[in-house]
Amino acid sequence: MSLAPQISVVIPVYNEGEAIVRCLDRILREVMMPAEILVVHDMPEDTTVPYALEVQARDPRVRPVLNAYGRGPANAIRFGIDAARAKVVVVTMADGCDDPQQIDDLVRLVERGVAVAAASRYMPGGAQVGGPLLKGLLSSLAGRSLRVFARIGTRDATNSFKAYSTEFVRQVGIESRAGFEIGIELTAKARRARQPVAEIPTIWLDRQQGVSNFKLAKWIPKYLRWYFFAYGRPLTLSALAARVSTEKD
Repeated sequence: MSLAPQISVVIPVYNEGEAIVRCLDRILREVMMPAEILVVHDMPEDTTVPYALEVQARDPRVRPVLNAYGRGPANAIRFGIDAARAKVVVVTMADGCDDPQQIDDLVRLVERGVAVAAASRYMPGGAQVGGPLLKGLLSSLAGRSLRVFARIGTRDATNSFKAYSTEFVRQVGIESRAGFEIGIELTAKARRARQPVAEIPTIWLDRQQGVSNFKLAKWIPKYLRWYFFAYGRPLTLSALAARVSTEKD
């Protein structure tokens, strides 16, 4: 059996088609640490799959995996983290908005002891280029206020582009079942568990191809749930895990 990779990169996909090739090629080119790249799709007929398999044929670091937890990005990310073989998992999107050059730096922060390492658009040196204005304003307001008032450790709690300690995620569990709110959920849980969170600046570029699957009006209440959760009293890791067990019951 091959040695476990140092990084598991989890990419939730939905009918990305040929566009996934450019995304994967960039990650394969920029990530220097031993890595596996999990392309998590909801259905065998997803148009991403044949192109991901083509890339896998020339680079075995790519591993297409079929999500068995139910459709949607949250379930795909949950499944990808559970399938990850590395001690550090990085979640990034398939649309090319995130900068893969920063994956190694995010991983190094986790290896130094943080539970969550965030790529931040809103710290000095970071920026968001393009994208819906309202979405950006709400995201920036949420991130900056959480850092100031909840002392959450990052100005960009809502960004999905983060590295996590795989052990931490498996200890506290993931409650989100829809949307992309896992990034703020796990950051809020790290704050409640008094686990360290760190950030590095990133420049986020709006996608050049395709249409975003982000549904602002539908998912705002889910983000608000975790926004307010971050302000609560400290909780133990076992107490956070019990929340997930209760939800399953």
